[in-house]
Amino acid sequence: MVPPRVWMGALLTAALLAGCDGPRPMSGREALEKRRAELQASPASGQSAAAQVELARIALRLRDGVAAEAAVKAALAAGGRAELLRPLLARAYAAQGDGARALKTLGSGPVAPEMAGEAAWVAGVVHLGDGNLGAAREALDRAVRELPREAALWVDVARFRDANADAIGARDAADYAIELDPANGEALALKANLVRTRAGLTASLPWYEKALAADPDNAGALIDQAATFGDLGRYRDMLASLRRAARIVPGDRRLYYLQAVLAARAGNYPLARSLLQRTGGQMDEEPAFMLLSAIVELELGGEALAATWAERLIAEQPHNWTARRILAAASWADGDADGAVEALAPIVARSDADSWSLLLAARVAAERGDGEASAGYQARAAAMTRGDAAPFAIDNSYGLVSMAADAAPLDPAKAIPAIRADIASGRMQSALARAQRLRSANPGVADAHLLFGDAARAAGEYDLAVVAYRRARDLDAGERTTLRLANALYQTGDAAGSGAAILALRDSQPSSVAADRLAGHLAMDLEHWDQAIAHFERVRRRIGNRDAAVLRDLARAWAAKGETKRALPLIARAYRLQPLNGKIMEIYADLLGGEGHRQAAVDLREKAAQIGK
Repeated sequence: MVPPRVWMGALLTAALLAGCDGPRPMSGREALEKRRAELQASPASGQSAAAQVELARIALRLRDGVAAEAAVKAALAAGGRAELLRPLLARAYAAQGDGARALKTLGSGPVAPEMAGEAAWVAGVVHLGDGNLGAAREALDRAVRELPREAALWVDVARFRDANADAIGARDAADYAIELDPANGEALALKANLVRTRAGLTASLPWYEKALAADPDNAGALIDQAATFGDLGRYRDMLASLRRAARIVPGDRRLYYLQAVLAARAGNYPLARSLLQRTGGQMDEEPAFMLLSAIVELELGGEALAATWAERLIAEQPHNWTARRILAAASWADGDADGAVEALAPIVARSDADSWSLLLAARVAAERGDGEASAGYQARAAAMTRGDAAPFAIDNSYGLVSMAADAAPLDPAKAIPAIRADIASGRMQSALARAQRLRSANPGVADAHLLFGDAARAAGEYDLAVVAYRRARDLDAGERTTLRLANALYQTGDAAGSGAAILALRDSQPSSVAADRLAGHLAMDLEHWDQAIAHFERVRRRIGNRDAAVLRDLARAWAAKGETKRALPLIARAYRLQPLNGKIMEIYADLLGGEGHRQAAVDLREKAAQIGK
């Protein structure tokens, strides 16, 4: 998701003319604008209901709901039949964002049989916008039966399926829309978004280009393209897309948000805050907006505001570990040790808790006078290894959770807690059976395959987990699927396959910190020091100098190249972060000894030996 520089009109024209002899063909939008001008200039059109209906449809295709409403009302005044025009008027209201008025219009009187499909279509779009997926499904199914070859309808069907996490269904619907109308900019833009999820950032860029070639004024496609450029680190291109979008929808709140992301990445937090405020509260409920707001406020010293934003996000996403870390840091900085403990609790209870969270938990525990707990957290952080905490806590209400899932085995809200409870209590076959039922009922949903893979991995069935994670990755090639697949492949002994999965993630999602980190470790194992340095340096640029493991491995790679002077400052910083880590002390001692600081090296080795006893 993200931000801007400027595309010159000549560049766009050159792109459109590439490979062409003769004048540039008129774009779809230009043709619509030309036809609208012709209708508006004709005195007879004002007397003709049919001409006003054509004008209304042109306005809708140009996303001008206000003009469409005026044209429909003019058609009614010219003698148009209300039962024929009612769905078109409802669509005009929906285009203005007034879904309630659209539904009210549809229900205000009879609809002509030949317009039943359009009426159902409008209702489906409104219900989808309201989050009423059941009503949307029913309405869109009716619409498809009436209008089976309407490309724009299939775009909305694809959006509905995507909202249901049905990746295969969404892909098929978008492809069919493009088959019916290869120049449909909305279909091509949606295809770009789906490809971004399935195949990665880079693979989606040609689809955004196709969408914008078909409809250069598609602001949504420009904004999504900008976000993709931002995630790829192509900030100049990102800025260019945002500026193009700003000329089309100058007050769109997403523009301010994405520019705020760009400002934050550049370290200009005052500007980022100003841009976030310019959204006027219209994005306050968006998780990404909450997270960025929390980060910006924390960086600017507004701990109380940062905590408020983080708390709001955690209320919606309890397992958002980034939000919990921000809340913990903000609470601790604001003197609320209890709040910091509460925020960190679900993280430090996990076997894979990160060292930053463990160290903060150690400091908070020490501040509260709990030296034993502080020492335990420090030991876990220093070891940089997994602890023995369970990923799921056993719930005493297991029986109730299980009964609820048995009564509704295909309801994810009931089945998923039961699967987690099964895993926590060692009922692995039950967990697998429940997850299998969900997966069979939702073959196009990546989360269903992930859930089965998680259950299989917990049961030690790594081959089953690999198959499930591969299916999930075919639907969603992001971090959550690929890292699980890489881990499962490694557990089966397929180190090469695991490495290939990580590198594929690195290629498709260049902004992935996890992919760079793991790729760095692969390069270290192969003694490809330059590659390892490149990967770890990218991680360091993204997260700063707060990860002792990254600093340690960078120091190791530079030292292996004989660059001791480059390695020493890195290992010294890692040591300051984790002065009780034996491995860091050993590397530091070796480097100091190599530079002639023999006594300092001896002291460090003695300290490491004492800690290791």
